[in-house]
Amino acid sequence: MAIGFDKAFGVHQYTMGIRNQRAEVLAGNLANADTPGFKARDLDFNIAFKQAANVKETPIGTMIKTNEKHMDMSAIADDPELTLKYRLPYQADTGNGNTVEVSSERMKYMNNNLEYQATLNFLNGRIAKLKSALRTNA
Repeated sequence: MAIGFDKAFGVHQYTMGIRNQRAEVLAGNLANADTPGFKARDLDFNIAFKQAANVKETPIGTMIKTNEKHMDMSAIADDPELTLKYRLPYQADTGNGNTVEVSSERMKYMNNNLEYQATLNFLNGRIAKLKSALRTNA
């Protein structure tokens, strides 16, 4: 009996990759904290998750093109640049046009790291259960 990754790991295989991408974006924000004119960015998790999971069924609320005169939204939804959004700063401009707020970026980075670790722990537990099941059935 074959089991697919989707059944074995659920959505966690996709969220781990997204958390990794978000860590890179947040680290880039922190690295450019002193760069004049740099704009802080972050991932839109919902869009990135749909792209990573390659959602095939049409969920409720998704537009469906029913007439050839309707706009084709699928090309827009598949654009990877839409997952990265500019972040609005909490405080007023510092004068150099940079929107990176170091304390906020660190907090978001640490939160993302905790979520990544939680996903990793879940996947490790699931793999251990699968290995145990394989040993008992062998």
